[in-house]
Amino acid sequence: MGSTYQYFEETSKILQNMPLAEIAQVIDILKRARTEGQRIFVMGNGGSAAMASHFVCDLGKGTVQEGKTRFKVISLNDNTPLLTAYANDCGYDTVFAEPLASLAEPGDVAMAISSSGNSPNVLRAMDVARERGLTTIGITGFEGGRLKEKVDVCVIVPADSRHPDGMQHAEDGQWVVLHAIFAAICYGIE
Repeated sequence: MGSTYQYFEETSKILQNMPLAEIAQVIDILKRARTEGQRIFVMGNGGSAAMASHFVCDLGKGTVQEGKTRFKVISLNDNTPLLTAYANDCGYDTVFAEPLASLAEPGDVAMAISSSGNSPNVLRAMDVARERGLTTIGITGFEGGRLKEKVDVCVIVPADSRHPDGMQHAEDGQWVVLHAIFAAICYGIE
C-alpha cells in the first residue's frame, strides 16, 4: 500500500476520467422524475447503503425550494424491520426487489449503488424494476459488473479492481458522482 499522497493521486486520476455523458443522463432522468412527480427508489449494501441514504437525504431535503416540485425519493435500505423480515423469510436477495414490487409504478426510477456491480439483491431489484416499467440507473465501479447490463444508464467509476485500494477509490468516486448530481440539480451546476 502506498502513501496518503499516492492515494490522493490515484483518486485524482479517477475523478479526471469520470463518465460525464452518463452523469448528465442521470441528472436529466432525475429532473424529469421530479417534474413528472415520479418516485425515485435508491438502494445499496454496506457503504453503498450509506451512500443511498445520504443521497436520498440530499434530494429529499436539500433540493426543497419555494415554487419547485419536491422530489419523491425513497431509500429501500432504510426500513430495517422490512429489510430483515424479507432477508429472514425470503432470502437476502429479495430485500430490495420485494418492496420495489409493492411500491413502484411505471415511470418511476430505480437507482442502484453497488461498487462491484454484482450484488445479487441489487441485480434482482433491477430485474423487477424493468419488469414494472421503471427507468433504471446504476452507480458502480471498476468495469460495472453485471449491473451495467441491467440498467438504462450506468455511471461506472473507473477505479482499478486490481489496485490494493480499488474498492475505496470506487467508493470515493461514487460519493463524488452523487454529490455532483445533487449540485447540478440543486444549484444548476453542470
